[in-house]
Amino acid sequence: MRTLFAKKDDIERRWYIVDAKDAILGRLAVKIANCLTGKTKPIFTPNADTGDFVIVINAEKIKLTGRKIDNKIYYSHSGYTGGIKAETARERLKRRPERIIEDAVWGMIPKGRLGRSVIKKLKVYKGSDHPHSAQKPEVLSV
Repeated sequence: MRTLFAKKDDIERRWYIVDAKDAILGRLAVKIANCLTGKTKPIFTPNADTGDFVIVINAEKIKLTGRKIDNKIYYSHSGYTGGIKAETARERLKRRPERIIEDAVWGMIPKGRLGRSVIKKLKVYKGSDHPHSAQKPEVLSV
């Protein structure tokens, strides 16, 4: 038997759409990360981008379990002394709900050059409208 490595010509990319309404953040992020990296395909190769495109709609209706909505804190730093900023999940959900899903998925994919190319295939939108109807996305069950 020989080990099969995916080549660019072998990869068939598909488009999936996910409705985040009443979905739990972590469970949704795992499904999205597996689809983006291509782990659901038999041709999966760890060092190649074999994944599909994922569109997430209704990002503002995502749910967090327990007290994470108030206790989970997102930090960012400007790089300057004293430049740290912090906001809770509730504040971020109000300000930019797309970033909560993007950050959760980013934590689950490989870092580096491969991860940066994988995360570009994730499209997250507030509300139920998206500009990718021409790609005819299939519904991905959560």
